[in-house]
Amino acid sequence: MKNAIILALTLFTLTSYAQNPGQAVERKGFVIGIGAGIGVVSISHGDHGSFEKAEGGLSLPDLRLGWMINERLAIIGNSPGKIYDYEGKDRHFGAIIPTVQYWIQDRLWINGGFGLAMDSPALYDIDDLEDEEWNFGCAVTASAGYELVQKKNYALDLHTQVLLGRVNTGNDQHRDGVVISVGVGFTWY
Repeated sequence: MKNAIILALTLFTLTSYAQNPGQAVERKGFVIGIGAGIGVVSISHGDHGSFEKAEGGLSLPDLRLGWMINERLAIIGNSPGKIYDYEGKDRHFGAIIPTVQYWIQDRLWINGGFGLAMDSPALYDIDDLEDEEWNFGCAVTASAGYELVQKKNYALDLHTQVLLGRVNTGNDQHRDGVVISVGVGFTWY
């Protein structure tokens, strides 16, 4: 009998919580976000061909800073990327990209932009800053997300992102990279 009462109270509580519309999220002003997830990177070298396999692993941090233009549109600086192994050292293939983010529905958004691609040593794997190879080029990104949790001034989302970039490595050579990731993001409005 005691278990039946506890079960009934739990079900009533969950039912009433599910019916509560909650507070609407207020998207305005400054936007800051951080994300983490898992991803896959594939790098091809203009002079060496491509990697025979893609490398998977953690994709973090994905930092976002921007400004809400209106309730559904934001201009956001985004920094996607992924660590990969090259000749026994960890390197980072990423970008700094100004993007436009638009909420198609209250919880569903899309994001895209064009900016600076970077292929650099992983910051934790630098022995001598002057001897390291830093490469720059251009990149494009597209992403989509769904806000799982929304409160008045923040949201927790599940998102996927694609980053395509090309960097110049000198001597008329280049390195192309593709990063695909799925992650969780936390955004304050």
